[in-house]
Amino acid sequence: MKSLLFGERRLPTPPAGDPAFAPLEDRRMYWPVQRARVQKAVKEGFQSSVGVPVERGLLCLWQHALPGATWVERIGLPRRAVEKSLGDSLVLHVDPKSLIRSIHWKGWSHKLRPSSSAFIWEGEWDLRRGDLRGSSRTRFIEDLASHREDLTQSQAFHKYLALLKAGKPWSSHQQGILLDSEARILTFLRVYLSFMDDMAARGFDSTRGKDMLGVAVTREGRLLKINRGLHRLAMAQHLGLPSVPVMVKAVHREWWERVVQGSTGDVRLDRVRHALRDCSPEIQAGPLDPV
Repeated sequence: MKSLLFGERRLPTPPAGDPAFAPLEDRRMYWPVQRARVQKAVKEGFQSSVGVPVERGLLCLWQHALPGATWVERIGLPRRAVEKSLGDSLVLHVDPKSLIRSIHWKGWSHKLRPSSSAFIWEGEWDLRRGDLRGSSRTRFIEDLASHREDLTQSQAFHKYLALLKAGKPWSSHQQGILLDSEARILTFLRVYLSFMDDMAARGFDSTRGKDMLGVAVTREGRLLKINRGLHRLAMAQHLGLPSVPVMVKAVHREWWERVVQGSTGDVRLDRVRHALRDCSPEIQAGPLDPV
């Protein structure tokens, strides 16, 4: 990505930078971007030097039924190590139009949420579901598509314009961009239209975003969307794509126990690998959905 000059400095590549947003990078975002880069580097450095080796060791201990194996499974198994072990078996292909239910975290205490570093999740998270058909990302994509010929008439344009007029222009330290003019707002919105046009022409590119579309498996073996790649999913739904790849990031403990019962170690992972093939998106509302 082409960098911009900031005096003697160059704007560093933002952590979530995309070449399509390069025209919107602003040198005034230099320090916010630097802080984001440092935070990302520290996190990734710790994971690679400490977290990953420890997690691999814990999974190896569990796979060979060594002392402490029961405890490792009880705390949920290390997610990244499980992902490494199961590989492409965690990638499923689903009809995006059917992937309409997501985990509804809003209003839930963080203390009650399962750990993102665990592969097995406990609790009632799968009973409290959101409907993606009315989500902000879906409304955003539909809004842009319907006002393609004149984006100044879109709700999104007026939202960002209101922030600009209030003296609080929208910015992103992850992308290094600052929407401090009407022209920049329109360019920003056109970038999203270009993403959608590219998807319509080339299909869904799972490498385009920061992460793959993530899902979690409920106690009933259904797929719920988690908060990753929601804009890309909304585009795929709007375009009517027949299939998109999603990656299983977690499974409910009740589903896990039902699938692996009577087995140990790698046999358990093999059973999970085969059982995932039968998982399909959840389309029904949940008994604990917020009103």
